Amino acid sequence: MTAVNLLVLRSEDGRHVVLTLDQGPGTRLRNMTESTTSFSIGAVAKRASVAIDTIRFYEREGLLPEPKRRASGYRHYDDAAVRQLRFIRRAKALGFTLQEIRELLALSRDRQHGVKAVKRRALERLQTIDARIAELQRVRDGLAELVAACPGRGAPQHCPILRALGEDEVSP
Repeated sequence: MTAVNLLVLRSEDGRHVVLTLDQGPGTRLRNMTESTTSFSIGAVAKRASVAIDTIRFYEREGLLPEPKRRASGYRHYDDAAVRQLRFIRRAKALGFTLQEIRELLALSRDRQHGVKAVKRRALERLQTIDARIAELQRVRDGLAELVAACPGRGAPQHCPILRALGEDEVSP
């Protein structure tokens, strides 16, 4: 495919805009100042450190916009898709749910209130994590107590761990 420069314009901010015609199947006019980097789904997956199926899942869930398609029907992605996938992956690693990530993505585009709301969401996530840590610590302490009380030998009916697990529930 060859490209022919058709027109060079100066935009209001003083930048040059080059309009180019791609000659070949699916001929189209495009702005050369736009990102022309294009990646296959496999290349995007590798760059973002996610699986191909994960990308398709995020597209279905609306976390990643549907990509443009080549004339062959194959998806093609740009650098923005790679950045968004990395954002999603990192947010998941911090414990955010897909719905919370969807909200964070929307807030990241809100120039006026986005940062304040993002901080609020992150504080909420931190409180949830702290509560989970406290619960896990309580469970750990209870299990450590049972392990310390178990002699590790003898009849199963005398094992404090098995007795604790097999006890009837006590109503509050």
